[in-house]
Amino acid sequence: MKKIQIKQVKSQIRRPKNQKLTLVALGLRKMNQVVVHDATPSILGMVKTVNHLISVEEIK
Repeated sequence: MKKIQIKQVKSQIRRPKNQKLTLVALGLRKMNQVVVHDATPSILGMVKTVNHLISVEEIK
């Protein structure tokens, strides 16, 4: 299974509650924090919800 690296690059201040909760569900609590997840459909859906707040890279 592919792995993706997710980094929060923008603040969650003044964002809708669903976007804040999505960042927490991804494990992102602070700016510039990096987490690694499997590229499952549920994770990719969360990434799509907050794609303007994060950067995503594929890990080989």
